[in-house]
Amino acid sequence: MAPGRPEDEDLSRLGYAQELLRAMGGFSSFAVSFSIISILTGITTTYRTALEGGGPAALGLGWPLVAVGTLLVALAMGELASAFPTAGALYHWSALLGGPAWGWFTAATNLVGQFAIVAAIDLGLARELVPTLGLPRESVLLVYAAILSSHAWLNYASVRWVARLNDFSATVHVVGALTLSALLLFAAKHPPRFVMETGFTLREDHRYGLGFVNALILGMFTFTGYDASAHLSEETHDPRRRAPWGIVSSVVVSGIFGYLYVVGLTLAIPDLARVARDEHAVLTILEEALGRPAGRAGMALALFAMWFCGLSSVTSASRTLYAFSRDRGLPFSAALRRVHAVNRTPHVSILAATGVPLVLVLGMSRLSSATFDAMVSMATMGLYVSYALPIALGVVARRTGRWREVGPWNLGRFGIPVAVLAVAWAAAVLVACSLPPNQVPACMLGGLAIVLVASWGLVVRHRFAGPKITLADLDARRD
Repeated sequence: MAPGRPEDEDLSRLGYAQELLRAMGGFSSFAVSFSIISILTGITTTYRTALEGGGPAALGLGWPLVAVGTLLVALAMGELASAFPTAGALYHWSALLGGPAWGWFTAATNLVGQFAIVAAIDLGLARELVPTLGLPRESVLLVYAAILSSHAWLNYASVRWVARLNDFSATVHVVGALTLSALLLFAAKHPPRFVMETGFTLREDHRYGLGFVNALILGMFTFTGYDASAHLSEETHDPRRRAPWGIVSSVVVSGIFGYLYVVGLTLAIPDLARVARDEHAVLTILEEALGRPAGRAGMALALFAMWFCGLSSVTSASRTLYAFSRDRGLPFSAALRRVHAVNRTPHVSILAATGVPLVLVLGMSRLSSATFDAMVSMATMGLYVSYALPIALGVVARRTGRWREVGPWNLGRFGIPVAVLAVAWAAAVLVACSLPPNQVPACMLGGLAIVLVASWGLVVRHRFAGPKITLADLDARRD
């Protein structure tokens, strides 16, 4: 990479050398976040939960509601990505805007979420692949390890390969969602107004309002990971503009094509009560609407999407590890921050981003699936905490005059109002994910917060200083 490029100079002003290979364009920045959101994966795996909680309206009305709320977060996040284009973005934003403690807490909650998401995606894929390939049930963990290994090797070998695969993944997602939606709409068994029908719930207490809110979790869990475009800022050309557009466009495109898929599935439901009780609701809808071969092909497409989703999730998690370790925020930071001399990828962080999920799943393999699911739900809630913290700190910094210069991609005078609404939406997500019957993940998140606060107060604050450059330093350099 030739010296003197604006993005390299920006990184130098932020206190870091250009170590990673800057090889990603604008479409690749979009594709990595779009692949992690993975509408085919998220909707396919959580559709039945939403349907049994709030019926058709929870999908027809719930999906656009969550999409709009998520867009607010994406817009606010885009402003931060444009102002501070670094790897491990969320950590760096919080540290600059609020200080080392906020940065460390943001990074810790984000990493917990990312590790759990990698584990959940790849384990879910292994559980579906084993019966599909006719393998014995005992081979799930072996297949899981193989999937993780494929993601580790590709991320280690080349960021260009990962970018090209994500570009292909984005195309597969769009074409797949469009094709399935068109076929399902053609085979619709209900009129369009069916997706707005309220009143159906399988909750034992028959409280439809609570069931509707529970059903929103489908969209809330699907719309995560779009911060990946920001985490890869140091590998993206012109990240001040392309990373924000990658974040926002991934949410917009996912919202549109995800809604088409949700509506198509809902209108093709053969029997609402029966499908809502079916553990494989989407497969049942696809097979009965399109025939068994086409239905199986649709599920194969979803599994294909899950593999790409896991690949991108490892990429994002490894960059957060690399950036956090660069500022000595983790044990073994000297190793985790290493960059391969030839591939220019953070190879040790990539190994950790796949090794930790492997150990996590092996360690919990003897526990119930409900315990693992609760842990994943808790970690997903942790992601929303890590999204909200830097946005909230940005509002305070702007109101107090400490953050004066935004990036070239900004919302102008709407920046603060949008950020406030984004924080409010993140809080609403945490409330929705804590309502019965999801109290266990909420309690686990509270426990995690207590552990992190205690760790900071007793140990970390004595050895962690945060980024080398402060917000005041940046302002002084500009002045």
